[in-house]
Amino acid sequence: MPKKNTKKRYEVYKNETIDQCLERIKNDGYTPIRRSEEPVFQETTENGEKTYEPVDRTIVFHAVKL
Repeated sequence: MPKKNTKKRYEVYKNETIDQCLERIKNDGYTPIRRSEEPVFQETTENGEKTYEPVDRTIVFHAVKL
């Protein structure tokens, strides 16, 4: 019998608070197990060289179904 994928990632939206995201996770029947922050980079070109600068961050929750 194949094992179901019971893991899911939830990203906190721009117009959403962390508490609202946690409530959304709970309503879907999942439990958050880990929080991570992923940087968002912007590519800029100076003197012909490409550089990447962090401009924002994204909060992601990893959740499992119990």
